[in-house]
Amino acid sequence: MTAEILLVVLMPFVGTAIGSAGVFFMKGAMSDKLQRSLTGFAAGVMVAASVWSLIIPAMEQSEHMGKLAFIPAFVGVWLGFLFLLLLDSYIPHLHLNSDCPEGAPCSSLGKSAMMVMAVALHNLPEGMAVGVVAASWLSGNESISLASAVALSLGIALQNMPEGAIISMPLKSNGMKNGKAFGYGVMSGAVEPLGAVITILLSSLVVPVLPYLLAFAAGAMLYVVVEELIPEMSQGNHSNIGTVFFAVGFTLMMVLDVALG
Repeated sequence: MTAEILLVVLMPFVGTAIGSAGVFFMKGAMSDKLQRSLTGFAAGVMVAASVWSLIIPAMEQSEHMGKLAFIPAFVGVWLGFLFLLLLDSYIPHLHLNSDCPEGAPCSSLGKSAMMVMAVALHNLPEGMAVGVVAASWLSGNESISLASAVALSLGIALQNMPEGAIISMPLKSNGMKNGKAFGYGVMSGAVEPLGAVITILLSSLVVPVLPYLLAFAAGAMLYVVVEELIPEMSQGNHSNIGTVFFAVGFTLMMVLDVALG
């Protein structure tokens, strides 16, 4: 694996670790306003990455289909959405500010472990997205450049910073020691490089269906945004702070993808 690809694969994980490290500087509990801001930012980045880095390249790679070039993107988005819906239904996890676990009802996992599972669950499509784009670049696909792969990886790393903080800081607020809370935050991001590496190693199988896989990753990411992030940024008393930071994250990722890609 080249140094460039290693950078692309590891950058999102480093973002999660940096965000989780905020627990060492935290004083008191995370405010609702900060939590909504971070969640809104993450949602905005994921939506923009889904459109500019995944869905549009999927359609560009299908231009030979003429007016039917939308089919791989359409099919891929639905498959990704349904795949995450299936995982969400069967993997035990607990969303932030919730006391009611989802997924497997008889799980023996503790509350902290299920919170980590919730974040890991929506980190999986991000890792897959990075892996698919990297595999596309390695295959010599003209619609994906190394700069595009770096832009996507950097954007996901930026939105992983608040995600790492969102998982580790509430754990500290609930009495967990700094080191352990940091460890849980880092663990939640470990699935990303794993998913990316597996996708790259299977690149010989991936290349023929790249448009579908790009859209698949987009659909999975959009599921996470709609099912989890948007509701979380809108919880509690009415506030526009999450919406504002959604726009910040969206436009930042858009600029990164266009400027670097």
